[in-house]
Amino acid sequence: MSRPSLLFMPGSSGAASFWLPVGELLPVAWRKRYLDWPGMGSVPPSPRIASYDDLADLVLDRLEEPTALVAQSMGGVVAAKVAIRRPDRVSHLVLTVTSGGIDRSAFNLADWHADYRKAHPHAPAWIFEHGHDLSAGLRTLRMPVLLVWATRDAISPLAVGRHLAGLMPRARLVEIDSDDHWVVRQHPAQVAREIETLIARKA
Repeated sequence: MSRPSLLFMPGSSGAASFWLPVGELLPVAWRKRYLDWPGMGSVPPSPRIASYDDLADLVLDRLEEPTALVAQSMGGVVAAKVAIRRPDRVSHLVLTVTSGGIDRSAFNLADWHADYRKAHPHAPAWIFEHGHDLSAGLRTLRMPVLLVWATRDAISPLAVGRHLAGLMPRARLVEIDSDDHWVVRQHPAQVAREIETLIARKA
């Protein structure tokens, strides 16, 4: 890929500016786009968006060429849905501290819902319901995958990242010593280097 195309997607904050510290460290020639999530955080809602599947449609509408999806936390659920539905449009996949749409009941996850509802009392209920287990679909993905995890993240424990690494055939897990769910903001230079390494791998 001579001129990689990347689409950055945030977590439940809704603001794609989350990814700017990483994106600004990547090559200037790369095509980089940043997508907000309507209805999340302080981002205004859209009548078109009422489910994770609607968010996946929003992403697909922006994939004019094979693109690397770079997604944080709940954004990784959307990225996984897109990659499973249209693997031909996803050249590479970067998932950071996410459930990836797997069954979370087997893992000891901290519940972030109450704090989120307190901060965003008008958040729609569908934000907390990402649907059925995507494990079977994740096993079919053949694009190169980068997983970035904090070693002591209570919201998405390292065990989740290791489980996802075992599901996807071309996944590589990078573990960063941290307890910060926003670990990519804490270590943008390292994450940018890992993304450059990933893009160098052929889809």
